[in-house]
Amino acid sequence: MSFLSECLKLPNPSKPLKRPKHPKLVKQLNNIYNMKDFVVGMGEALWDILPEGKKIGGAPANFAYHVSQFGLPSCVVSAVGDDHLGKEILDNFTSKGLNQLISVVPYPTGTVQVELDEAGIPMYDIKENVAWDNIPFNEALEGLAKKTKAVCFGSLAQRNVVSRETINKFLYAMPKGEDNLVVFDVNLRQGFYNKEILTNSMERCNILKINDEELVTVSRMFGYPGIDLQDKCWILLGKYNLKMLILTCGVNGSYVFTPGKVSFQPTPKVEVADTVGAGDSFTAAFIASILKGKSVEEAHSIAVRTSAFVCTKKGAMPVLPSDLTE
Repeated sequence: MSFLSECLKLPNPSKPLKRPKHPKLVKQLNNIYNMKDFVVGMGEALWDILPEGKKIGGAPANFAYHVSQFGLPSCVVSAVGDDHLGKEILDNFTSKGLNQLISVVPYPTGTVQVELDEAGIPMYDIKENVAWDNIPFNEALEGLAKKTKAVCFGSLAQRNVVSRETINKFLYAMPKGEDNLVVFDVNLRQGFYNKEILTNSMERCNILKINDEELVTVSRMFGYPGIDLQDKCWILLGKYNLKMLILTCGVNGSYVFTPGKVSFQPTPKVEVADTVGAGDSFTAAFIASILKGKSVEEAHSIAVRTSAFVCTKKGAMPVLPSDLTE
């Protein structure tokens, strides 16, 4: 059982849990009952096996970690196996002070073989039938959902019916306030998606994040060929009654569409180490900034600069400089 799940199920918050391994857990335990308005990354937690070694990855974990660097209470929801790789993930998240509701299930911890092309763009070989395909919905997860202000999920974790149903139950259990943010970060990977999953996800979200290549794929699937990218974005914004649609176009910049208005930011020129996790850091910085009261244009600028910084570092979870997070 995860630390956070134990906290959420405690009948009396004055009674501490006996978890001596990690001193940081004590501080988290003392504060957990006063925490609300969680920002949750939900889905895959795994190891990216990179040319230089393994690094913790998975879009939801990357998202939650970067949100926490902006000072907001975040949590990653996933599942790992009862194995060494799973224990390493739990210990790593704990050492980072990242709240986690991660179930241990009888499947191997997820791994992804990542190879970088000449431009530093990652290519993924995502192993199937792993722990994060089988995230259970339980009382603790329902309790977290009721305390969630924003959630980010993608298409990949919905490739298996178990995790797909858990994500949908979580979204249903969340508060339905106008200010709550439900972010669908499309993240198409290796054909692990279909029209039904994409349609349901776009209907459930109020913020859609998609890149230019994914937009072309989605447009073909939904019958929007032959019109330019911005027109396709306006169509999706209106059809699914979205608050915002975020379109990232790599070196060609990024856009944030809101009803009647669009923000554009060019992509900064930096020396790229790799782009693993850059998109997740963009999403995290943008959502955290919106929740902290920044305008769309301000949040967009912070997101672009955050993503550019992550591109200069190896791996998906570098420590962000204070000039970005404060």
